[in-house]
Amino acid sequence: MLKYLNYLEKTVRKFGLFGSFLLPVLVCIIVVNVIARYGFDIGLIELEELQWHLNATAVLLCLGLAYQDDSHVRVDIFHIKFSKRKKALFEFLGCVFLLIPFVISIIWYAWDLFAYSFSILEGSPMPSGLPARYVIKFIFFFGFLLLFLQACLTAIKSFLTYKTGR
Repeated sequence: MLKYLNYLEKTVRKFGLFGSFLLPVLVCIIVVNVIARYGFDIGLIELEELQWHLNATAVLLCLGLAYQDDSHVRVDIFHIKFSKRKKALFEFLGCVFLLIPFVISIIWYAWDLFAYSFSILEGSPMPSGLPARYVIKFIFFFGFLLLFLQACLTAIKSFLTYKTGR
């Protein structure tokens, strides 16, 4: 079972790393856009929208990885003093009663948002904007799906840690 859980965590990690590798591309596009706008007085809507889409993609694909690596914001006033077993119990309860229900509601909403956008083949309202706005709405859904997967994996691992004490 741990082999399967580790495989799924590697999958979440791969998508997160892909998202993080989009950041240098984003920086280059921002630099080009700034030079075009302020150096040559050329405003490019395509580059602005691409910046928004790349930023959103990077953040959304990295949600699961941030939770996996425990690099998300956590208030450790009490948590830091807990035993390993007690930490696992609180992590499990937090996943099951807080994180997973919240993420499911976001996924539900995001899927409807994507489905509607795709059904009308939504594009940018700007004439020179990006043509397929439904793609970023799918990534919104997919990013939270990765977070849901990681939350379930963390809950299972926390439960196993609580039960075994290891």
